[in-house]
Amino acid sequence: MTASYISMKQVLYTHFTMKIDFEWRNVEGCGTLKTYSGVKSMFMGEYQHTVDTKGRLIVPSKFREYLMDGFVLTRGLDNCLFGYPMEEWKRLEEKLKALPVTKKDARAFARFFFSGATEVEIDKQGRVNIPSSLLDYAKVEKDCVVIGVSSRIEIWSKSSWDSYYDESEQSFNEIAENIIDFDF
Repeated sequence: MTASYISMKQVLYTHFTMKIDFEWRNVEGCGTLKTYSGVKSMFMGEYQHTVDTKGRLIVPSKFREYLMDGFVLTRGLDNCLFGYPMEEWKRLEEKLKALPVTKKDARAFARFFFSGATEVEIDKQGRVNIPSSLLDYAKVEKDCVVIGVSSRIEIWSKSSWDSYYDESEQSFNEIAENIIDFDF
């Protein structure tokens, strides 16, 4: 299979509307983390996995290399778990620490986000042990879906992901029109 090349300038909005300018270089290898001009890493893809009775999840092989130094798992939005490489977590942590402590919503969000956070490491078999409190929050019992979402991974219970995907698929075009003009 030959690689397809696309050259297009886009402005993406990441956490807290931080702008990053980048160029797509190579489209092949969907699901892998790539380095682009201006963007250090990008997680992509959807992977069906299971969590064993001890709370261990095999991390998709295409993500492992970029998470081998450890990463942070925390409660995410929409009842999933967010996983951040350490470097990305540190950037996000600085932004959250900059929120005004005098604002009730800022305090509530920081409490929610940090109280669920835990550093995890991938073992020699490519597994990560997820604390039961996080599995309970995300309603992950056995079957789960691990997705790449730019600078983070998300871990969903299979049933929650299927419901979310079905609902979002119906309104994807409308959502795209309302958030930003990507000029696809």
